[in-house]
Amino acid sequence: MTKTRNTVAIILITSLFFFWGFIHNLDPILIAHLRSAFSLTHLQASLVDSAVFVAYLFMGIPAGIIMKKYGYKVGILVGLILFAVGCFLFVPAANTMSYAFFLSALFIVACGITILETAANPYMTVLGDPNTATQRLNFAQSFNGLAAFVAPIVGGALILSEEPLTAEQVAALSDADRLAYIQAETAMVKGPYVVLGLIILAVALLFFFIKLPEFRDKEEGSGGFLKAFRHKNVAWAVVAQFFYVGAQVCILSFLIVFAVEVSGIEAKDAKVYAGVAGLLFMLGRFVGTYLMRSIAPSRLLFIFALIATALTFVCIFGSGKTTLYAMVAVAFFMSIMFPTIFAIGVEGIGADTKSASSLIIMSIVGGAIIPPVFGYISDFTGHMQYGYFAVVVCFLVVALFAFQQKAKLKEMNSVA
Repeated sequence: MTKTRNTVAIILITSLFFFWGFIHNLDPILIAHLRSAFSLTHLQASLVDSAVFVAYLFMGIPAGIIMKKYGYKVGILVGLILFAVGCFLFVPAANTMSYAFFLSALFIVACGITILETAANPYMTVLGDPNTATQRLNFAQSFNGLAAFVAPIVGGALILSEEPLTAEQVAALSDADRLAYIQAETAMVKGPYVVLGLIILAVALLFFFIKLPEFRDKEEGSGGFLKAFRHKNVAWAVVAQFFYVGAQVCILSFLIVFAVEVSGIEAKDAKVYAGVAGLLFMLGRFVGTYLMRSIAPSRLLFIFALIATALTFVCIFGSGKTTLYAMVAVAFFMSIMFPTIFAIGVEGIGADTKSASSLIIMSIVGGAIIPPVFGYISDFTGHMQYGYFAVVVCFLVVALFAFQQKAKLKEMNSVA
């Protein structure tokens, strides 16, 4: 009975990875769309990601408190409701044609996703054999990768204009035509987000009526959240996750803009490359999960981080379509980073698991901080490619984390 209940829980939780992956991977479409509608600079456009990822800083600990007091299921339900509410707020945001309102709606969505991630990631690691926790989490995150493939295609078809106007073209319009253009562009986002909000509410109802296994530790609730830092793997994971998410956002969220500005691809074709990146991201997680049967997760993470670094240098110093091919390839090697860092971070820490989960999820705020750095470097130098030096630093930090964990594993094996 317990095994059956765990299987049902794994299936339901895996669906959540798809849904928040889908909404996150609409961001590149939304950035390109709003950048055209509101004539935004790279720095201003990066605020889309900042609005999303700053929520992880504010909601990480509250999410952990909800889980520790009420359990995983309640945390998931609260997260789903906030998720849906944020989606519905896109309607008044579009009606008011306010960029700030769009950012606020995204923040509410992200608050819900923060709670979902804080609950779902550690929950997946305890639903089964601890020895396969990293593989199980990578497998669940593979459906996040599936969403990364589907979202750009669906979002591109429903949201992104076939021929968006440049900032100069928008500025040249009369006041009435400019207002009409912005109104038409912002109205395009309402339908997809309303439909998504309704789907999320339906999923919330399903979770409400399904009985899920709950895991509580006798020591749970004693001490503060920061005591989880006594575990070195938690502290390292917080730092590594901060930089990894910053890198992921810079790569995926700006891929369409990069394709147009650097590689010379038309906007209507660029969204196809975003879909391919999503496909490789998904395949990378399935392949990574398989490779972890014979390669230690920390070792595989180290190899992937170094390859991602090398490909990012191609994005910086290359030209034409070669840079775009390199960027799309980076998605494959980024794929295992988030779940592997997370699983290593909460490995073997017992009662501190939920606290550590909150801290690692809070570190996703790197997705709010690194992209503006990327945007500032791009705008300051006048070369978007130079902004990716920030990404190189991020991948090197991940490689350092993996190397440190690899060395720790080697030391443990030698002692054994």
